[in-house]
Amino acid sequence: MPSQRIAAIETAELVTRYPRTIGRNARLGSHGSGPTATAVQLRTDGGSSGWGLVGSGGLGGLAALVGAEVGTLFDPSIGVIDPRASALDFALHDLVAKDAGVPVHELLGGRGETSVPCYSGAIYFDDLDPDDVPRGVSAVLENCASDRDAGYRAFKLKIGRGHRWMDAEAGFARDVEVTRAVREAYPDARILVDANNGFSPLETIRYLRAVADCDLYWLEEPFHEDAEGLRLVRDFLRESGSSTLIADGEFEPDEAQVLELAGAGLIDVLLMDVVSFGLTDWRRVMPAVRASGAAASPHAWGLPIKTYYAAQMAAGLGSVRTVEGVPGVSDGLDASGYDLLEGVLTVPEAPGFGLELTATTHPVTPPR
Repeated sequence: MPSQRIAAIETAELVTRYPRTIGRNARLGSHGSGPTATAVQLRTDGGSSGWGLVGSGGLGGLAALVGAEVGTLFDPSIGVIDPRASALDFALHDLVAKDAGVPVHELLGGRGETSVPCYSGAIYFDDLDPDDVPRGVSAVLENCASDRDAGYRAFKLKIGRGHRWMDAEAGFARDVEVTRAVREAYPDARILVDANNGFSPLETIRYLRAVADCDLYWLEEPFHEDAEGLRLVRDFLRESGSSTLIADGEFEPDEAQVLELAGAGLIDVLLMDVVSFGLTDWRRVMPAVRASGAAASPHAWGLPIKTYYAAQMAAGLGSVRTVEGVPGVSDGLDASGYDLLEGVLTVPEAPGFGLELTATTHPVTPPR
């Protein structure tokens, strides 16, 4: 379809509803009950269509792309090739894959499995809410139970309560208590922890020592990327015989720095966001990720559709250990082709992303 032209660009709003209010993490206050995101739909003069979340770059200037040939914006072997179309990253992948009659993961190379381990990323500092009558550790366990009922068998626990919300010692003790409580309640679950850069290297080691028998799958973002600090943590893990992975890179620091840290054996899993970093850039960087000896797990928190994108990337590019699940639903999105069962998310074989946009769309008016 390279010679087909973009005949129309339309936008729609997707309103996400979480099953509960999502609380605080080490750095930020309440994450609320669900955000609204903008999607963009493309239609060509050949009758093809595709859609996706707006990627990096935003909506500005998209109207000028009406009339452009698809082949000048997108190369199936690379992704987006015109920087002006960066916001159309997911819409163009969906469009081209649908026109070819293949799922996006096949367009990406089909290097991974279509059954992808998926964890709940929605276990926050629920024990601290509400302010006047905090619910305590039982709230965390209740939310793990809710997510287990939804199909998850792995939980990512937020830690770092002493960074902002509690006295340092009390917060540390609560982090350890929560970790141990979840492990006791779910002895077979995969447990991941995320400090959101709320620890120092020494605090990180102290925490890991305190929960050494909890068999953590990974430790995420303990502190801002720092080779010396990460080396201390890596040495502790090695000396203690722990298999816990170090996951980092969510906040998208210098790409070369993250790859250098991975190549030095200091980061096991790279976390750049699936949407803001983008599918095209993930396609570009994945060979270097593999060459470094690391794997990927793109950050997907916030919107359920980001989990589906991450799963397509896992099935297409391979080298993705697990994907982040976002419990909830988005009005205007039919994702019934995806199935989460016993902690495994199955990626559909439907063309494109296998997602249907049911929200009302509005045209983007081209310039005169």
